[in-house]
This record gives sequence, C-alpha cells and structure tokens, in this order.
Amino acid sequence: MNIVVCVKQTPDTAATVSVEDGVVSWGDSPLVLNPWDEYAVEEALRIREAHSGQVTALSLGPEAAMEALKLALAMGCEQAILINDPALEDADPLVVSKVLAAAINKIGEVDLVLFGRGSVDNDTGITGPQVARRLNWPVLSLVADITSLDPEGRTIAVERMLDEGRQLVRGPLPAVVSVVKGINEPRYPSFMGIRKASRSEIPIWSTADIGLDEVPTPAMTWPEIFAPTKVETECEMIEGETPEEVAARLADRLIEEKVI
Repeated sequence: MNIVVCVKQTPDTAATVSVEDGVVSWGDSPLVLNPWDEYAVEEALRIREAHSGQVTALSLGPEAAMEALKLALAMGCEQAILINDPALEDADPLVVSKVLAAAINKIGEVDLVLFGRGSVDNDTGITGPQVARRLNWPVLSLVADITSLDPEGRTIAVERMLDEGRQLVRGPLPAVVSVVKGINEPRYPSFMGIRKASRSEIPIWSTADIGLDEVPTPAMTWPEIFAPTKVETECEMIEGETPEEVAARLADRLIEEKVI
C-alpha cells in the first residue's frame, strides 16, 4: 500500500502562550511534531507492516518543519516531503487543503491518507475532511480503530469515536482517515532510525512543483490578535441550616450581583 501521512510542526503543549504587540509568542518552547500526528504516523506504520508498501510523511510549512518530518522518518517512514513557498505564509485551512491535495495527486497512486484529529495550535480538525473533498475521496474521521483493511478488495472498515458511543463505518479505497489518541501508542524512534533520518535528504516542493500556478486567497484572515482580558475570580461558599435557606441566600446573592 502507498500511504501518505500528513503532519504538522507545532509548539509543545507545555508552552505558555503570550501576545505582545499583536504577535503570538510561544516563549522558549521547542517546536515539535504535532502530538495528534504521532498517532497517525504510528497507524500508517502498522498498516504498512501488515500489508507491505511504503509511508510518506507530508508537511506544509517553513524549512524548520524539517525537524518534524525527520521525527516521522526516525519512527519508520520511508520518505518525507516538505511543501514550502512564500505564497503560503498566510494560508488558511482551505488553502492548506488545496495544496496538500495537489501534493498527494503529484505523489500518485496513493491508497490511504492519514491525519491526526487536529493540531494543537489551532485545533480546527477540518483539514483532513477538506483534503478528502478536494480529492473526491471518502473521509473517515475521529477513527479509534481500523477494524479491517482489504487492499485487494479496496475496502476499509473503522470504528469512529463519537460522544454517544462508537460508530462502525465501511468505505472504499482510496480514502482519507483522521485518527484519535486511543487508536494506538506511538513508538519511540530507534537509534538507527534517528541516524538514518539525520542523513536523509528531504525534498522541498513549491506550489509550482505540485501544479498550482496560482494560490487562492485565504478566506480567513487575522486582522488583529490580542490577549483576552484577565478576569479575577473568587469562590464564595453559600451556607445555611437547610437546603431551602441555602437556596434563598444563593438567590439573594445572584440578584445582588445582577446575575438574575
């Protein structure tokens, strides 16, 4: 199987976010492979181990995103590709999905595309479904388990994790799948994998390389970024001899504070 796993470089989840003069700062926090994408990489590797083939890690971002791709290579991906172009500096999810879909078409003969459920920096969770729509492939989102995969019969069956429970879904290949945390436990890169990744040459594709002569204008922009006003809160315990007395005092306090 030819599998593509789309990954992103994000700040570490332990980072403290601040806004100074309209610029978002993550402090001294390192940039890492998006934690949700680690589960997608692991699942892609398990599918390859079960059905043979190869896994390609694909990312859109600055050259610094090479480090996230090298981690994917160290985990076991055969190759990695970075899409980097000045025209994509202000790309929104619609632009990103168009670029990723074009890159997947350029790779060619892809059977399965995997995403993490979202990225920890913006957490929209819509890029995978948008890519599927642009490829005209089925999308299986929030997948907690791939119950069966038949490369010869060109079918895939999954369990989707919903608030109400689990949903069993079957669809044809090729398909786009986004996975959730509980689907597996990502492996640690081996020493040999790290050495191999450090020596790997990762190709950089521009928008022209993937056949996009013109990049669409983002539909979403951020004209101003500011930190939310800090709200000081305190907890007040309402006490009384009986539940009725507590309720009456609570009502009086809510009226006093103009909540009701």
